[in-house]
Amino acid sequence: MKKLLIALGAALALGAQAAGTAGATGQWPEKAVNIIVPFPAGGSTDTVARAMAQSMGEQLGKPFVVENRPGATGTIGAGAVRRAPADGYTLLVASLGPFVVTPHLVKNVPYDAARDFDYITVPVQAPNVLVASPRQKARTVAEVIAALKANPGKLSFASSGNGSSDHLSAELFWQQTGTEAMHVPYKGGAPAITDLLGGQVDFSFQNVNAVLSHLRSGKLHAIAVTGTRRSPVLPDVPTLEEAGVKGAEVYSWQGLAAPRGLPADVKARLAKAAIAAVNQPDIRKRFVEQGLEIVGNTPEEFTRFQAQENERWKQLIQARKITAD
Repeated sequence: MKKLLIALGAALALGAQAAGTAGATGQWPEKAVNIIVPFPAGGSTDTVARAMAQSMGEQLGKPFVVENRPGATGTIGAGAVRRAPADGYTLLVASLGPFVVTPHLVKNVPYDAARDFDYITVPVQAPNVLVASPRQKARTVAEVIAALKANPGKLSFASSGNGSSDHLSAELFWQQTGTEAMHVPYKGGAPAITDLLGGQVDFSFQNVNAVLSHLRSGKLHAIAVTGTRRSPVLPDVPTLEEAGVKGAEVYSWQGLAAPRGLPADVKARLAKAAIAAVNQPDIRKRFVEQGLEIVGNTPEEFTRFQAQENERWKQLIQARKITAD
């Protein structure tokens, strides 16, 4: 009889615990959800996060509030998310940098990208585009390669910073074409584009959405895109592969993640809302017009993608001896 009572008590306790857990996660969200963007306001990642936040808040009935925490190439904000409770109330929207690049460039990063996050979805991606300054005469990939080989290490490529997708695109391009150039890192894409427009630097691989208006106005010239297919907003611009450079495909992407240990039902609801957000007609139209491509993959797909991207950029960074300095 005593054993029966003990077993009955244990069963009741487990049932109460399960009910409590189900109630806790089933009620999510009960308050505002904080989305940390580890970059300044106004950039591509911030724009994506704010569009998603508004839609997700409308879908789930509670505000999704974007908080910018820039610094240390995105690691300050990412580290703050890593330390937050895994309850669905603190999320991270970041570019590929903090997820798969910076951990290989910076010592003592305050998180382990492979172990400390639950990956929810990649909402959007965009190829980079190789652009020439107004003073440059090169108009094709073959002409760029010829100019680089005729002036090894002398022509300059601007980037938004060491380890950025535009920097890595250039490194991959040089590796695959057997060329070298001078890398000129800036503190962000805006000053790099300004100097490119002014002719202070020769070339750059820039996010399509960042230079689209300058390409359409003729202030910059598009030579090739880094995607696996032509960009819908630049249909006349070939891919690098079409121009004879293989193995140099690069996409800049944004990802939505949370601290590791997110309850399964919360993760599922977040993923569903995020994917619905980027496929909302007005948001989708706005993003596509800016040169972004809608992805909206599942948590499982994003997790596999993060691992693949992490290994790819780790190998390039080591092979090219890229540093954060």
